[in-house]
Amino acid sequence: MNLSCPIPKFDFDTINLGHGSGGTLTSQLLDAGVFKLLENDLLNKKHDGAVFSLNGKVAMSTDTYVVSPVFFEGGNIGDLAVNGTVNDLAMCGAAAKYLTLSFVLEEGLKMTEFWEILVSIKTACDAAGVIVITGDTKVVERGKGDKIFINTTGIGLVHPRANIDIDNIKPGDRIILSGPLARHGITIISHREGLQFETTISSDTRPLNQIVSALLDEFGEYIHLLRDPTRGGLATVLNEIAAQANLGISISQKNIPVEEEVDGACEMLGFDPLYVANEGLFVAIVDASIAGELLKRLQAWEYGAMAGIVGEVTADHPCKVIMKSTIGGHRVVNMLAGEQLPRIC
Repeated sequence: MNLSCPIPKFDFDTINLGHGSGGTLTSQLLDAGVFKLLENDLLNKKHDGAVFSLNGKVAMSTDTYVVSPVFFEGGNIGDLAVNGTVNDLAMCGAAAKYLTLSFVLEEGLKMTEFWEILVSIKTACDAAGVIVITGDTKVVERGKGDKIFINTTGIGLVHPRANIDIDNIKPGDRIILSGPLARHGITIISHREGLQFETTISSDTRPLNQIVSALLDEFGEYIHLLRDPTRGGLATVLNEIAAQANLGISISQKNIPVEEEVDGACEMLGFDPLYVANEGLFVAIVDASIAGELLKRLQAWEYGAMAGIVGEVTADHPCKVIMKSTIGGHRVVNMLAGEQLPRIC
């Protein structure tokens, strides 16, 4: 917990149904907790909504977070919720500006845990340059909510040089992955199963808006498509793109970055890193003419040392993803069937 944000004095040590009643306990929870910690001119009005101005093209995204466990190595459900929505907007070429924040709290949730989640939300908002302007809080009976669920909706301004559209990709475009695969999913499953590894594996949850904005500043319309490979992983995202564009995708296994400890964990657990969820990296499909320059710029980023060109778009084998293995063979990479890791984000 961030000790610079000491927990306020609440009348109860845990959430109870009265905190969702709309009465005194609700006011105390919001006033001493949410409003005080996240205060800004728009949120301080404490209205059912917010009125604000935006100039230019805007993007909007919403998501609900039900991750289990709520706390994990490298983050918790709070910063995951902020980063997830900020990143969804970044994949549209937009810089998040405002967020809504809604909680479903379970009776019995410890106030210390709720406060730790709130502090992580505040920290993540500050890192991403976004503010919470309105929201909602509900409380459900013990056993009905698994501690806490969070919904966030984000609104942001689209970069003036962004032209992110599935219709823009074409044969010859290069596919760039911004970092190593599978950290988030392996972190979550290791917490669930109580597994320990020789080195600490932590979630890659982080905001991507600043690096995406910098890339758009430099390369603009040459960036044809952006996607973040969260649930279903890289394989599922590439299959969705291939199907939507009616084009083929060819990737090379040797060029796909996976850290040694994560690869070992995947092998032990029987998971393919291509299908494991990520929270802090993205796929960029870009014009071949700028792929090398963009990769160098990305590798200079704090988290981009392992970024790589992992494949390209092709007119061959439309709607299919084909991977060249490290031993030279080829295989079809299908979309994830079913749910590999439920409650991952």
